[in-house]
Amino acid sequence: MSSSDKKLFLLDAMALIYRAHFAFIKNPRINSSGMNTGAVFGFTNTLLEILSKEKPTHIAVAFDTKAPTFRHKEMESYKANRQEQPEDIEIAIPWVKKVCEAFDIPCLEKDGWEADDVIGTLAWKAADAGFTVYMMTPDKDYGQLVREKVFLYKPAFMGNGVDVMGVPEVLQKWDIARVDQVVDMLGLMGDKVDNIPGIPGVGEKTAVKYLKDYDTVEGLIAHAHELKGKAKERVIEHAELALLSKKMARIDTETPVDFDAEALHYNGPNREKVMEVFEALEFRTMAKRLFGEDIQAAPASTGVALSGEQLDMFATAAASAVVEDIPAVLPEKNIHTVRHDYRSVVSPEEVENLLHFLTLQKAFAFDTETTDVDPIQAELVGMSFAYRPLEAYYVPMPKERGAVEALLAKFKPLLENTDIQKIGQNIKYDMVVMRKYGIELRTPIYDTMLAHYLLDPETRHNMDYLAQTYLGYTPVSITELIGKKGKNQGNMRDVSLEEITPYAAEDADITLQLKQVLHRQIEKEGLQELLETVELPLVEVLADMEFEGIRVDAENLAELSKQLDEEIKALEKQIYSLAGEAFNIASPKQLGEILFDKLKLVDKPKKTKTGQYATGEEILSGLAIEHELPARILDIRELQKLKSTYVDALPKLIFEGDGRVHTSFNQAVAATGRLSSTNPNLQNIPIRTDRGRLIRKAFVARDEHHVLLAADYSQIELRLMAAFSKDEAMVQAFIEGKDIHAATAAKIFKVGIDEVDSSMRRTAKTANFGIIYGISAFGLAQRLGIPRREAAEIIDAYFREFPGVKAYMDNAIEKARTDEYVETILGRRRYLRDINSRNMTTRGFAERNAINAPLQGSAADLIKVAMIRVHAWMKQQKLKSKMILQVHDELIFDAHKDEVALLMKEIPPLMSGALDIGLPIVVEVGKGHNWLEAH
Repeated sequence: MSSSDKKLFLLDAMALIYRAHFAFIKNPRINSSGMNTGAVFGFTNTLLEILSKEKPTHIAVAFDTKAPTFRHKEMESYKANRQEQPEDIEIAIPWVKKVCEAFDIPCLEKDGWEADDVIGTLAWKAADAGFTVYMMTPDKDYGQLVREKVFLYKPAFMGNGVDVMGVPEVLQKWDIARVDQVVDMLGLMGDKVDNIPGIPGVGEKTAVKYLKDYDTVEGLIAHAHELKGKAKERVIEHAELALLSKKMARIDTETPVDFDAEALHYNGPNREKVMEVFEALEFRTMAKRLFGEDIQAAPASTGVALSGEQLDMFATAAASAVVEDIPAVLPEKNIHTVRHDYRSVVSPEEVENLLHFLTLQKAFAFDTETTDVDPIQAELVGMSFAYRPLEAYYVPMPKERGAVEALLAKFKPLLENTDIQKIGQNIKYDMVVMRKYGIELRTPIYDTMLAHYLLDPETRHNMDYLAQTYLGYTPVSITELIGKKGKNQGNMRDVSLEEITPYAAEDADITLQLKQVLHRQIEKEGLQELLETVELPLVEVLADMEFEGIRVDAENLAELSKQLDEEIKALEKQIYSLAGEAFNIASPKQLGEILFDKLKLVDKPKKTKTGQYATGEEILSGLAIEHELPARILDIRELQKLKSTYVDALPKLIFEGDGRVHTSFNQAVAATGRLSSTNPNLQNIPIRTDRGRLIRKAFVARDEHHVLLAADYSQIELRLMAAFSKDEAMVQAFIEGKDIHAATAAKIFKVGIDEVDSSMRRTAKTANFGIIYGISAFGLAQRLGIPRREAAEIIDAYFREFPGVKAYMDNAIEKARTDEYVETILGRRRYLRDINSRNMTTRGFAERNAINAPLQGSAADLIKVAMIRVHAWMKQQKLKSKMILQVHDELIFDAHKDEVALLMKEIPPLMSGALDIGLPIVVEVGKGHNWLEAH
């Protein structure tokens, strides 16, 4: 074998195992014995890809050991911020070693050194011996090891291809002059993953500038006096930290390990051992892929939505595929490797033909290409259609508006046909876009994003992810057409027809294929009714609301901005007076020094990993109970946030075409089933403070003929808790129409309800809402500003007086431990795979979700059904009024003055009757020129 033929792959086991674990974390592979095999499966698939595609002559896998390394001895905090190793990874590691052993691949490890050091040492020794070496890891730190014949091999992941980096690529990526400066970069900017601090406040751009000017960390420190202001202070103050960080970041290439070329030579897998391991893991498709044999094992189940076979889909190959004992792997499935028929439709004859065939279908996939991600701002560039897999059509739009409308007029009957299902991925976007051109994309519809959201609410739902997960297919990236996000990103209108046709047609084709796969799973999981009677009908409702928007009074906000400026300046003076000096209030470092060095508000203040005093909201809230300065700091932060996030930002979001703000409602974000909103985020407008409430004053009726009407569910989650727990006292309070917080106060303070004062009611209200979210005695103490022991007594008293609530909470956790999921009234699921974790913190989080997810989710079910009912009624009545916003448990309407009385009469029963929970559901309605008055 010539030296040019010697090809060594060194795999960083832990980095690849973690990568595989998180790739499958939302779609875990659970075999029949209950083991999550996702991390092992992902690692093994990566290994097979390497063996097949790269055909290394030599290979090894390096592991970390649990023994402390020289880095831990140098710096106690090294890797201290890393979370405890997940149990699934702990279980996976020995299995990965078994896989390596079955493939006759050596596993390397050395106590006192990390896998990085072992790989670095062997890589350089092998290169000196004439090998071409590839260090396989997603870890960027390995860039420091690259040299002639030594390459960093970053594996393909989530649509990004393999990235092989030699010296030029490393220099370009880091913008440095020499490879060894990677270590200086890490010394300056630190590494959060390994808890290497670097110099606080120095990021990547600053680190690059320093190295261009001073070459090394040592060079920077030697010339620190040349710097100015804060930069100079930081470098001088943290010089030793930078030198230590550089030392921690350097990979040791002189680890005491021998390079034995013969021991690393790859001779192929041990068939018997591989089959034994694959049988235990239930890797059926992989066994076929290797040896053409079936494994007879109990069918794999999944914790969420996928069967074992579907998860294997991206690795599937012909059952008999065997090539010289090296696993045969199918080429990556993408537009270049999968046969397809994607065509542009331009001529009038082609348009008529397409319309003819689409009209004959029961369903087709539909997608739009536009100039903007905001549908209100977007202009239509083209439409794509698919009604058979691997076949799709793209219809480009003319440039002139009149010609666009003339072409769309031909498609209007098709898109408004109520007998043909339109399938989309986030089809609400397409609905709003088409509404701008006078076309209503009518039901029936199907949305693959929403189908996946119901199957697996906590993961991503974008088309690229779904295509990779369910079809094993990597779609064309939009960045290939218009570049990456940012000011230099192009526009779809600038893309040639030859380039945009396959991209756009592929979107429709993949959406059609995903619908077929996902809907089978929806039916299997019993989620069809929830999808078809709640989530899909809601799409049309939300599209109408987004299209309408809400008027914002920019002048009111401008005046409020001035007021906030004055209040912020007054607070600054007050803070300086309390501190005894002026300082940068926005600087955590300076604030910490004032609070803890100068004023000594606590004996042992908490510090961050960089050694600075912690001055976050939680710390300041605790101090604010007894000290005025931290209370004023919280006040000024609140005002600054209000001003920047809402008061100054909202006017910039007003659409010039109608003077309204068009928020985007997100149906597939919150795992609880709740809607969220963006641009602006209306769910987070603060309403507990007077200043926060004033922001609602800026949301006004559209004109002098309308007022705003707000309809709000009263204490719905507490009513749901009463319904679920069947606690007699709580149920009776709601049946009798009592003030639930006063009734609770009377119970826990042992007084008559007429003796309850405002302080008691406030405590009871906090307890009511806090306890159903699993609040601790510590948390309740902080919220109420009372000692923890007193808070614990309140919680104990609460559970004594409402034993049904305690029983419900205990039962919910116990049932979740068995099922590993919880459900809402309508069967919406929240998966809780960590409910049986041995890690107390992780398990505690899952237990709290087991209690409150059914409550939050059922409240979400309720208001969604209510929105569908109200929307249908308003359309049937042909009202001039419009439903325009949903925020938490509240619906907002632009109500025509002639229809206000009718709305106030009919909306409450429509909302309260949306679901039957066995208890009265109360809806409160108000009206006013602005949202504050109406609420």
